[in-house]
Amino acid sequence: MTGTAGGVGEALEAAVDALAAAGVETARLDAELMLGEATGWDRAALAADPARGVPAAAARSFGEMVRRRLRREPVAYILGRRGFRSIELAVDGRVLVPRPETELLVELALELGPQTVLDVGTGSGALALAIAAELPGCEVTATDTSTAALDVAGANAEALGLSSRVRFLPGSIPDGEFDLVVANLPYVAESEWPSLQPEITDWEPREALLAGPDGLDAIRAFLSDLDGKGARAVALEVGAGQADAVASMLGEAGFGAVERRRDLAGIERVVWGRRG
Repeated sequence: MTGTAGGVGEALEAAVDALAAAGVETARLDAELMLGEATGWDRAALAADPARGVPAAAARSFGEMVRRRLRREPVAYILGRRGFRSIELAVDGRVLVPRPETELLVELALELGPQTVLDVGTGSGALALAIAAELPGCEVTATDTSTAALDVAGANAEALGLSSRVRFLPGSIPDGEFDLVVANLPYVAESEWPSLQPEITDWEPREALLAGPDGLDAIRAFLSDLDGKGARAVALEVGAGQADAVASMLGEAGFGAVERRRDLAGIERVVWGRRG
Protein backbone atom coordinates (compact mmCIF):
# COMPACT_ATOMS: atom_id res chain seq x y z
CA MET A 1 0.00 0.00 0.00
CA THR A 2 1.23 3.46 -0.83
CA GLY A 3 -0.99 5.47 1.49
CA THR A 4 -0.55 9.09 2.57
CA ALA A 5 1.31 10.73 5.43
CA GLY A 6 -0.78 13.70 6.56
CA GLY A 7 -1.86 16.78 4.67
CA VAL A 8 0.07 19.44 2.80
CA GLY A 9 -0.64 22.14 5.36
CA GLU A 10 0.44 19.96 8.27
CA ALA A 11 3.66 18.94 6.52
CA LEU A 12 4.50 22.52 5.64
CA GLU A 13 3.86 23.93 9.09
CA ALA A 14 6.00 21.28 10.78
CA ALA A 15 8.83 21.94 8.35
CA VAL A 16 8.55 25.73 8.64
CA ASP A 17 8.70 25.55 12.44
CA ALA A 18 11.76 23.32 12.39
CA LEU A 19 13.58 25.38 9.77
CA ALA A 20 12.83 28.68 11.50
CA ALA A 21 14.08 27.28 14.80
CA ALA A 22 17.33 26.31 13.02
CA GLY A 23 17.84 29.90 11.88
CA VAL A 24 16.70 29.55 8.26
CA GLU A 25 15.48 32.98 7.20
CA THR A 26 13.36 31.78 4.27
CA ALA A 27 11.75 28.86 6.07
CA ARG A 28 8.33 28.95 4.39
CA LEU A 29 9.59 29.50 0.87
CA ASP A 30 12.15 26.74 1.29
CA ALA A 31 9.58 24.33 2.71
CA GLU A 32 7.19 25.02 -0.18
CA LEU A 33 9.91 24.54 -2.78
CA MET A 34 11.02 21.25 -1.25
CA LEU A 35 7.51 19.88 -0.80
CA GLY A 36 6.73 20.88 -4.37
CA GLU A 37 9.80 18.97 -5.52
CA ALA A 38 8.86 15.92 -3.48
CA THR A 39 5.25 15.79 -4.66
CA GLY A 40 5.54 17.22 -8.16
CA TRP A 41 2.94 19.86 -7.25
CA ASP A 42 3.64 23.55 -7.76
CA ARG A 43 3.34 26.10 -4.97
CA ALA A 44 -0.08 27.27 -6.18
CA ALA A 45 -1.41 23.72 -5.92
CA LEU A 46 0.02 23.35 -2.43
CA ALA A 47 -1.64 26.57 -1.28
CA ALA A 48 -4.96 25.73 -2.95
CA ASP A 49 -5.57 22.50 -1.04
CA PRO A 50 -3.77 22.38 2.33
CA ALA A 51 -5.78 19.31 3.37
CA ARG A 52 -4.59 17.30 0.38
CA GLY A 53 -2.80 14.16 1.49
CA VAL A 54 0.92 13.84 0.85
CA PRO A 55 1.77 10.41 -0.58
CA ALA A 56 4.00 8.39 1.73
CA ALA A 57 6.89 8.23 -0.71
CA ALA A 58 6.76 12.00 -1.22
CA ALA A 59 6.60 12.53 2.54
CA ARG A 60 9.78 10.47 3.00
CA SER A 61 11.54 12.42 0.25
CA PHE A 62 10.37 15.71 1.77
CA GLY A 63 11.57 14.65 5.21
CA GLU A 64 15.06 13.93 3.86
CA MET A 65 15.14 17.31 2.11
CA VAL A 66 14.13 19.07 5.32
CA ARG A 67 16.87 17.25 7.23
CA ARG A 68 19.41 18.44 4.67
CA ARG A 69 18.11 22.01 4.94
CA LEU A 70 18.33 21.85 8.73
CA ARG A 71 22.05 21.28 8.23
CA ARG A 72 21.91 24.57 6.29
CA GLU A 73 22.61 23.02 2.92
CA PRO A 74 21.43 25.52 0.25
CA VAL A 75 18.03 24.76 -1.27
CA ALA A 76 19.55 24.96 -4.75
CA TYR A 77 21.88 22.06 -3.93
CA ILE A 78 19.02 20.07 -2.41
CA LEU A 79 16.84 20.57 -5.49
CA GLY A 80 19.85 20.30 -7.78
CA ARG A 81 18.97 23.39 -9.77
CA ARG A 82 18.61 27.17 -9.72
CA GLY A 83 16.86 29.59 -12.04
CA PHE A 84 18.93 32.43 -13.51
CA ARG A 85 17.36 34.94 -15.87
CA SER A 86 15.45 32.87 -18.46
CA ILE A 87 17.39 29.63 -17.92
CA GLU A 88 17.54 26.91 -15.30
CA LEU A 89 20.92 25.55 -14.25
CA ALA A 90 21.95 22.33 -12.57
CA VAL A 91 24.06 23.19 -9.51
CA ASP A 92 25.85 21.26 -6.80
CA GLY A 93 28.72 21.73 -4.37
CA ARG A 94 31.24 22.08 -7.20
CA VAL A 95 29.91 25.55 -8.08
CA LEU A 96 28.47 28.62 -6.43
CA VAL A 97 24.70 29.05 -6.33
CA PRO A 98 23.92 31.78 -8.93
CA ARG A 99 22.75 35.02 -7.29
CA PRO A 100 20.19 37.54 -8.58
CA GLU A 101 22.71 40.40 -8.39
CA THR A 102 24.90 38.66 -10.96
CA GLU A 103 22.08 39.17 -13.46
CA LEU A 104 23.20 42.82 -13.62
CA LEU A 105 26.13 41.65 -15.75
CA VAL A 106 23.72 40.02 -18.19
CA GLU A 107 21.63 43.20 -18.34
CA LEU A 108 24.75 45.22 -19.12
CA ALA A 109 25.72 42.80 -21.89
CA LEU A 110 22.26 43.19 -23.42
CA GLU A 111 22.64 46.97 -23.39
CA LEU A 112 26.09 46.89 -24.99
CA GLY A 113 25.20 44.24 -27.59
CA PRO A 114 28.68 42.73 -28.01
CA GLN A 115 29.51 40.29 -30.79
CA THR A 116 32.07 38.44 -28.67
CA VAL A 117 32.00 37.88 -24.89
CA LEU A 118 34.41 36.22 -22.48
CA ASP A 119 33.10 35.03 -19.10
CA VAL A 120 35.99 34.48 -16.67
CA GLY A 121 35.34 32.18 -13.71
CA THR A 122 32.15 30.81 -15.22
CA GLY A 123 31.27 28.35 -12.43
CA SER A 124 27.91 26.81 -13.33
CA GLY A 125 27.99 28.69 -16.64
CA ALA A 126 25.27 31.09 -15.51
CA LEU A 127 26.62 34.26 -17.12
CA ALA A 128 27.91 32.68 -20.31
CA LEU A 129 24.76 30.66 -20.93
CA ALA A 130 22.33 33.46 -20.08
CA ILE A 131 24.17 35.83 -22.42
CA ALA A 132 24.22 33.21 -25.17
CA ALA A 133 20.51 32.55 -24.69
CA GLU A 134 19.57 36.24 -24.80
CA LEU A 135 22.04 37.42 -27.45
CA PRO A 136 21.69 34.79 -30.18
CA GLY A 137 24.23 36.48 -32.46
CA CYS A 138 26.92 36.64 -29.80
CA GLU A 139 29.94 34.33 -29.71
CA VAL A 140 30.62 33.38 -26.07
CA THR A 141 33.74 31.92 -24.49
CA ALA A 142 33.80 30.85 -20.83
CA THR A 143 36.75 29.88 -18.64
CA ASP A 144 37.36 28.52 -15.18
CA THR A 145 40.41 27.28 -13.30
CA SER A 146 38.25 24.52 -11.77
CA THR A 147 37.81 21.50 -14.04
CA ALA A 148 34.94 20.38 -11.80
CA ALA A 149 33.13 23.66 -12.45
CA LEU A 150 33.72 23.30 -16.18
CA ASP A 151 32.10 19.87 -16.03
CA VAL A 152 28.99 21.42 -14.48
CA ALA A 153 28.94 24.31 -16.96
CA GLY A 154 29.39 21.99 -19.92
CA ALA A 155 26.52 19.77 -18.79
CA ASN A 156 24.32 22.84 -18.38
CA ALA A 157 25.18 24.01 -21.89
CA GLU A 158 24.27 20.59 -23.26
CA ALA A 159 20.96 20.51 -21.37
CA LEU A 160 20.05 23.99 -22.63
CA GLY A 161 21.00 23.24 -26.22
CA LEU A 162 23.74 25.88 -26.10
CA SER A 163 26.86 23.73 -26.32
CA SER A 164 27.46 24.82 -29.92
CA ARG A 165 27.19 28.48 -28.91
CA VAL A 166 29.51 28.58 -25.89
CA ARG A 167 33.16 27.50 -25.88
CA PHE A 168 34.48 26.35 -22.48
CA LEU A 169 38.20 26.51 -21.75
CA PRO A 170 40.32 25.77 -18.67
CA GLY A 171 42.26 28.68 -17.22
CA SER A 172 41.58 32.40 -17.06
CA ILE A 173 42.05 34.68 -20.07
CA PRO A 174 42.71 33.07 -23.46
CA ASP A 175 44.24 34.80 -26.44
CA GLY A 176 41.80 36.57 -28.69
CA GLU A 177 39.78 39.75 -29.11
CA PHE A 178 36.63 40.23 -27.05
CA ASP A 179 34.13 43.06 -27.20
CA LEU A 180 33.21 42.44 -23.55
CA VAL A 181 34.79 40.51 -20.70
CA VAL A 182 32.52 39.76 -17.74
CA ALA A 183 33.60 38.20 -14.48
CA ASN A 184 32.07 37.30 -11.14
CA LEU A 185 35.33 36.53 -9.35
CA PRO A 186 35.91 35.75 -5.66
CA TYR A 187 35.57 38.98 -3.64
CA VAL A 188 35.04 37.97 -0.01
CA ALA A 189 37.67 39.30 2.40
CA GLU A 190 39.13 36.84 4.89
CA SER A 191 37.85 38.95 7.79
CA GLU A 192 34.28 38.64 6.48
CA TRP A 193 34.27 34.86 6.34
CA PRO A 194 33.21 34.12 9.95
CA SER A 195 30.19 36.43 9.63
CA LEU A 196 28.75 34.76 6.54
CA GLN A 197 25.80 32.38 6.67
CA PRO A 198 26.55 28.66 7.07
CA GLU A 199 24.89 28.04 3.69
CA ILE A 200 27.96 29.75 2.26
CA THR A 201 30.79 28.81 4.60
CA ASP A 202 29.80 25.15 5.10
CA TRP A 203 28.65 24.28 1.59
CA GLU A 204 29.81 26.51 -1.24
CA PRO A 205 33.32 26.16 -2.73
CA ARG A 206 35.61 28.32 -0.63
CA GLU A 207 38.02 28.94 -3.50
CA ALA A 208 35.22 30.59 -5.49
CA LEU A 209 34.54 33.08 -2.70
CA LEU A 210 37.64 34.11 -0.73
CA ALA A 211 40.07 36.63 -2.21
CA GLY A 212 42.65 37.64 0.36
CA PRO A 213 42.72 40.21 3.17
CA ASP A 214 40.68 42.87 1.34
CA GLY A 215 38.74 40.61 -1.03
CA LEU A 216 40.41 42.07 -4.10
CA ASP A 217 43.23 39.61 -4.77
CA ALA A 218 41.33 37.78 -7.52
CA ILE A 219 40.40 41.01 -9.30
CA ARG A 220 44.00 42.24 -9.13
CA ALA A 221 45.24 38.98 -10.63
CA PHE A 222 42.54 39.12 -13.32
CA LEU A 223 43.47 42.65 -14.37
CA SER A 224 47.13 41.73 -14.41
CA ASP A 225 46.37 38.74 -16.66
CA LEU A 226 44.23 40.95 -18.87
CA ASP A 227 47.06 43.40 -19.50
CA GLY A 228 47.94 43.35 -23.18
CA LYS A 229 44.99 41.15 -24.11
CA GLY A 230 42.25 42.19 -26.52
CA ALA A 231 39.39 43.33 -24.27
CA ARG A 232 37.39 46.35 -25.42
CA ALA A 233 35.26 46.53 -22.26
CA VAL A 234 35.34 44.83 -18.86
CA ALA A 235 32.52 44.41 -16.33
CA LEU A 236 33.07 43.02 -12.84
CA GLU A 237 30.79 42.05 -10.00
CA VAL A 238 32.17 43.40 -6.71
CA GLY A 239 31.42 43.20 -3.01
CA ALA A 240 29.87 45.91 -0.85
CA GLY A 241 32.27 48.82 -0.42
CA GLN A 242 34.68 47.66 -3.14
CA ALA A 243 33.42 49.77 -6.06
CA ASP A 244 35.78 52.73 -5.51
CA ALA A 245 38.87 50.55 -5.36
CA VAL A 246 37.86 48.47 -8.39
CA ALA A 247 36.97 51.59 -10.39
CA SER A 248 40.48 52.93 -9.72
CA MET A 249 42.01 49.61 -10.70
CA LEU A 250 40.07 49.56 -13.98
CA GLY A 251 41.17 53.10 -14.75
CA GLU A 252 44.80 52.21 -14.09
CA ALA A 253 44.40 49.20 -16.40
CA GLY A 254 43.37 51.47 -19.26
CA PHE A 255 39.60 51.19 -19.06
CA GLY A 256 38.21 54.71 -19.09
CA ALA A 257 34.78 56.20 -18.44
CA VAL A 258 34.21 53.76 -15.59
CA GLU A 259 30.58 53.30 -14.54
CA ARG A 260 28.80 51.50 -11.70
CA ARG A 261 25.50 49.69 -11.34
CA ARG A 262 23.59 49.21 -8.11
CA ASP A 263 21.73 46.04 -7.14
CA LEU A 264 18.25 45.97 -5.62
CA ALA A 265 19.73 46.54 -2.17
CA GLY A 266 21.36 49.76 -3.39
CA ILE A 267 24.88 48.31 -3.28
CA GLU A 268 27.27 49.29 -6.07
CA ARG A 269 27.55 45.75 -7.40
CA VAL A 270 28.92 46.07 -10.94
CA VAL A 271 31.84 48.21 -12.09
CA TRP A 272 32.66 48.42 -15.78
CA GLY A 273 34.74 50.44 -18.20
CA ARG A 274 35.79 50.65 -21.84
CA ARG A 275 39.29 50.55 -23.26
CA GLY A 276 40.72 53.93 -24.17
